[in-house]
Amino acid sequence: MAEAYGKLTNEPGICFVTRGPGATNASIAVHTAYQDSTPMILFIGQVGNDFIEREAFQEIDYRRMFGPMAKWVAQIDDTARIPEYIARAYSVATSGRPGPVVLALPEDTLWGKACVADVAPRPRLHGYPSQQQLSELHQHLEQAERPFLLLGGSGWTEYAQQEIAAFAERYALPVGVAWRRLECFDHRHENFVGHVGNGMHQALRERLEASDLIIALGTRLGEPTTEGYSWIESPVPSQTLVHVYPDPEELGHVYRPDLAVNADVVGFSTSLATLAPTRPPAWQQETTTARQAYLDTLIPLEAPGQLSLDIITNTVDRMLDGQGCITVGAGNYALYAHRYIRFGGLGSSLAPTVGAMGYGLPAAISSKLEYPQRTAVCFAGDGCFQMNLQELGVALQYRLGIVILLFNNGMWGTIRAHQEHDFPGREIALTFTNPEFDSLIRAYGGQGEIVEDDAVFEAAFARALTFTEQNQLPALIELRYDADGIAPGKRLSAIRAAALERRDSAMAQERSHD
Repeated sequence: MAEAYGKLTNEPGICFVTRGPGATNASIAVHTAYQDSTPMILFIGQVGNDFIEREAFQEIDYRRMFGPMAKWVAQIDDTARIPEYIARAYSVATSGRPGPVVLALPEDTLWGKACVADVAPRPRLHGYPSQQQLSELHQHLEQAERPFLLLGGSGWTEYAQQEIAAFAERYALPVGVAWRRLECFDHRHENFVGHVGNGMHQALRERLEASDLIIALGTRLGEPTTEGYSWIESPVPSQTLVHVYPDPEELGHVYRPDLAVNADVVGFSTSLATLAPTRPPAWQQETTTARQAYLDTLIPLEAPGQLSLDIITNTVDRMLDGQGCITVGAGNYALYAHRYIRFGGLGSSLAPTVGAMGYGLPAAISSKLEYPQRTAVCFAGDGCFQMNLQELGVALQYRLGIVILLFNNGMWGTIRAHQEHDFPGREIALTFTNPEFDSLIRAYGGQGEIVEDDAVFEAAFARALTFTEQNQLPALIELRYDADGIAPGKRLSAIRAAALERRDSAMAQERSHD
């Protein structure tokens, strides 16, 4: 929840946990905040200084534990320095590339007394491009024939999004959003052409590969966004690369950019007003074509069984009309949201780029706490949901009307797809026995339904929306669907058949050499 709060507000989410088990439980959130560049501060209890390094009850060295996945880890040993450390924690968490800070609090520090002055909060500092860098960007655009604007990262504001949209309009740029950064740009904008990364449609990947200029703003160009560093070559891309990022250590870390700009998304976006093309962009029609290719992907694909997740997600998009917040955890079910939901900008999506299971439910709770009037819909697989289902108690306690769409195929779907791809017909440890989810949600004061047919979903979703609005309590719709439908347009049976064909072909080739 604290990490999701950081995403929603650009301010550090604050979390207090006990030492030992509390810290290890919170480590997933810290890792998520680190890879997602989310400001967060974790306060952890610690044994007293007189017991340190004796392996006292629940003692852990937090500098060693969190060092690789936090921007700063410290222990406050002097009560009088608590304001100093907290002020620095806020500064570190929000400056440059945002991220998590961990502060350990020994018992004797907490029991201590001190008379100290308050520390005023430091104003947010932004990194801006130089005039020379803006001139170079303009020259790259003037020389380009097939440019592409890729947006990602954290720290976006409404004003920054308005400025980047105006920039894209002036230059007729096709705009994509990086892996699970779906809220960076309004999908209804005429320049939006798709979600870049794992599961993107083939026409978009081909367009990226054929581009002669990539302007990457806010994104690290990480593994999921680049589909395993494949559509853009490392270390020297075939495309001209303009990489804008708030951490200078990331610039050139994997890719050698032609123009590296150490700036954040706000500072860079708000500096673009002076740039304009000297002639109508020659690629206007290409952008229109790319936009139409994206719109074509919104048409539901054929799926097995009576319940199509393609149609279900398309229906959710139509009924919400860009006004709600969609949250997801990790699993193949999330690919349906990536493909069919037209996200409406800031606060419309909460998704962990780190791929943490169990994220969707606490994120939906955080969204509803921060924006009570906004519809919050959690997409969750049956396995993903059960990672953190106890958070339903929070929804009940604070009367939060969230809607949960539970995708039930009775297995670890993503793992099954990998096993079928690499070891066809030899799947293991994939299925599990689920509870009665509709009864479970009622135990938490909510409303539950089971849907097994497309024809009845729209009415069920409308009932869930009405129930949550009128009662300020959660509603759950369990979607029971054919497990063969593993992703939009993909079936497990086809993955297995293709893998068996590859295996048989390889074996036949080996025999021919004997």
